[in-house]
Amino acid sequence: MNTLYPIFLRFENKQILLVGAGKAACEKISFLLKCSPDAQVTVVAEQACAAFLAAIEGFDKVQLVLKSYDSTDVKNHHIVIVATNRRDLNEQIVADAHANNLWINVADQPDLCDFYLGGIVTKGNLKIAISTNGKSPTVAKRLRQWLEEVLPDNIDELLEVMQQYRQSLRLDFEQKVALLAKHTAQLLPSSVSSNP
Repeated sequence: MNTLYPIFLRFENKQILLVGAGKAACEKISFLLKCSPDAQVTVVAEQACAAFLAAIEGFDKVQLVLKSYDSTDVKNHHIVIVATNRRDLNEQIVADAHANNLWINVADQPDLCDFYLGGIVTKGNLKIAISTNGKSPTVAKRLRQWLEEVLPDNIDELLEVMQQYRQSLRLDFEQKVALLAKHTAQLLPSSVSSNP
């Protein structure tokens, strides 16, 4: 049973700690900065691969600290993301994060995670998150790629028009929802849109 509760977080005012600066960390930081380019991220790693350095170039709110992880590194952060290939170190960071009441994500070790970083599709103001409950990030990635292909590039124009229309309506909540549902029914196949 999938008991995950999806949320969308605003990272521009949160302090994020990323431990690691290798290939897995490169993937984590790339998607994080794609979604939240103003995220404030401190990266702690003994060394950084060239791809990671390229991924953070131009993001002035990302601070790279080249050193070994220390238990005090989690202090003054809200979220911790770990991308190392050392299970013992990952478990230590999880313990440190939990001792400080912090949420943590550990790359490729779902049993150590408080939350998962799923596949994310972004088309303007539309954002869709995909989770496989930690079972297969590869499937989430493929679904993300498929949705990016099938969703029209001009979906943002529809969202802007719908926002203006919604703001112009002088109806109660239920009336507004019913009218907007009627106008957006054409977005779905007839077999789906005909069902309440």
